[in-house]
Amino acid sequence: MSTAVVKSFDISKDEVWQAYRQVRANKGAAGVDRMSVEQFESDLKGNLYKIWNRMSAGSYFPPAVLAVEIPKSGGGVRVLGVPTVADRIAQTVVANRLSVNVEPVFHPDSYGYRAGRSALDAVAVTRQRCWNKNWVVDLDIAGFFDSVDHHLLLKAVAAHTEDPWVLLYVRRWLSAPLQHADGSIQVRDRGTPQGSAVSPVLANLFLHYAFDAWMSREQPGVKFARYVDDIVVHVETRKHAQDLLARIASRMAEVGLSLHPTKTRIVYCQDHRRRSHHEHRSFTFLGYTFAPRLVRMSDGRKFVSFLPAVSRAALKQMGHRLRRWRLHRKTGASLDELAAWINPIVRGWMNYYGRFRRSALYPILNRINTYLMRWARRKYKRLSSFKTATAWWDQIGTAHPTLFTHWGWTRYNTLTR
Repeated sequence: MSTAVVKSFDISKDEVWQAYRQVRANKGAAGVDRMSVEQFESDLKGNLYKIWNRMSAGSYFPPAVLAVEIPKSGGGVRVLGVPTVADRIAQTVVANRLSVNVEPVFHPDSYGYRAGRSALDAVAVTRQRCWNKNWVVDLDIAGFFDSVDHHLLLKAVAAHTEDPWVLLYVRRWLSAPLQHADGSIQVRDRGTPQGSAVSPVLANLFLHYAFDAWMSREQPGVKFARYVDDIVVHVETRKHAQDLLARIASRMAEVGLSLHPTKTRIVYCQDHRRRSHHEHRSFTFLGYTFAPRLVRMSDGRKFVSFLPAVSRAALKQMGHRLRRWRLHRKTGASLDELAAWINPIVRGWMNYYGRFRRSALYPILNRINTYLMRWARRKYKRLSSFKTATAWWDQIGTAHPTLFTHWGWTRYNTLTR
């Protein structure tokens, strides 16, 4: 007579399967075990069973997290933590279970990594509020993901789950070491690795209590937008902005965080109605720079409004990527193959950075045409003269106006140096 195996924790196999599908959809690099998603799938049933079995028994211990350095646009590096594929699946199981409990309590002005909310939603509401309020407090939390207090975070998790295994595994992930490229191991007693599957919900939960709930309690009626650790707050007067910034800095210190001394600033939302002078008249939020910009009405009238447009840093990153493509040297490929390669990427740029003031994106889109023209003149020797190449290019653009995604916004024959 067989005896059913009793597991310590009630975790269903369906939860593990759903977590695997999410991880597979997100793709991602291999962790310290160098196992890719494809390699994991070579024994999918067995690997998923191991995760479920160990998590259900309470015997799942996460491996080290691979540290990957990503250059920042303003200099320096950001360290991302890349868990193994199996660990990402286990983290997603916990993240899904915890999210069900915390989502209902999160603040409506929290936008990061939440279903039905996006960075563009945060940009849109910020644009509207900049029209209504004169001042913005642009907050930059210094090294947030490296500074999160584990004790406070675990206390917040415990308040929102009755599943002991959720708290158990969060504690283990928080203390899992980082393994650097040279093989050295870094033991962590603070922070949560940016890039792990469970970090977004943990970061939102920590900042919900550290900032959102505190603001609702201490500054009722003051509007803000938060995308994980990127925050802007709107107020009416400079005095209120100064006082609020001091109070927020004090609050951050209470929870073990600090504001970046130079990146945190008070900004005046100058436009045609607001003509006072202030040191800072622009700020960057989620890849968009908000600043006074000239607007032309349909009847030809012009005025200055405080508006978002793609940031210089974002344009620079796109330009670097475009140069790395070395399109003009891909002479072994056809135009159709080039289009199939770059269109999904360019479409992503257009969908995100073209949502507001799309004209600011035109120079980078036009530069693609310049590289494509160089490609044509390299590939086809008969197009060595610019006049002949232009005539041929006009024929292509006329016959196939939707071949490249960006031609929907810029003319195919618009070139830049």
